[in-house]
Amino acid sequence: MKTRAKPIAALCVAGGLLLAALWMAATSHATDTQSGSITVGGRARSYLLHVPSGHDANKKMALVLVLHGATQSPEGAERMSGMSKLADREDFLVAYPSGTGRLSRVPTWNSGNCCGYALANKVDDVGFIRAMIDKLEREYSIDPKRVYVTGISNGAMMSYRLACELSEKIAAIAPVEGAQNLDCRPSSPVSAIIFHGTADRLVPFNGGSTPYQLAGRRNDTPVADTVAFWAKEDGCASAPQREESSEVHTTIYSGCEGGTGVALYAIQGGHHMWPGTRLSGNDVSATDIMWAFFEQHPKR
Repeated sequence: MKTRAKPIAALCVAGGLLLAALWMAATSHATDTQSGSITVGGRARSYLLHVPSGHDANKKMALVLVLHGATQSPEGAERMSGMSKLADREDFLVAYPSGTGRLSRVPTWNSGNCCGYALANKVDDVGFIRAMIDKLEREYSIDPKRVYVTGISNGAMMSYRLACELSEKIAAIAPVEGAQNLDCRPSSPVSAIIFHGTADRLVPFNGGSTPYQLAGRRNDTPVADTVAFWAKEDGCASAPQREESSEVHTTIYSGCEGGTGVALYAIQGGHHMWPGTRLSGNDVSATDIMWAFFEQHPKR
């Protein structure tokens, strides 16, 4: 059964929907990360772009999109994820697109039933990301079979929407502390590796509503339901491999169609933070793990 949209009483701009934004709100970015812009539907949109140092312009490389959470900046997402440093080591391109908001410092994404300005104004974020990918593919030597998306909180929700609506372009997603709250009908298989803390009170692991929305409540889909959806959508073997440690319980599906894969990293006692960062309280290196997963799951 397809994952259906959950009802929402009002906007879901969160009082602290992205806890990480409070401690990663820095506005500076790496000196070799540049700013870019594009106009989509009459609206000027912006992004940061990190090109790995010493890259051979004739060599095709992967593209990773990192989507900030609600109220977080692209600069904050870059620092939080550490993806630019990894890109320099592994030789791939990273883009940090920006959502929209009445104030440039509080951007959100229209991820389906969240969040804030982007949702209220029906901003075409899918169209923006599509146009940005097309622009980068024209400007750089990008392998179209290796376009990947990750993000945290509202950004994770947006990564789910992109997998559902841009499945012909996206090879794999790696949502962190987000929920898939929309009717999802991908036209082609997309791999998914999901990171979610079991103690997340802002986007609950077991789904349901939270008291943290300033304007109404949002019902979130349980993580288990979303994992089951992608395992079924990708035609994975019915029995996943499971491993448990004190920090993380993993569920990994194999035998999926088109070389896809589905995995869950359930961070035990984890909160609404990017795993492996200093304040997360764990040593689960989400950035390294998701990149290894991306490398194993290009588009076929």
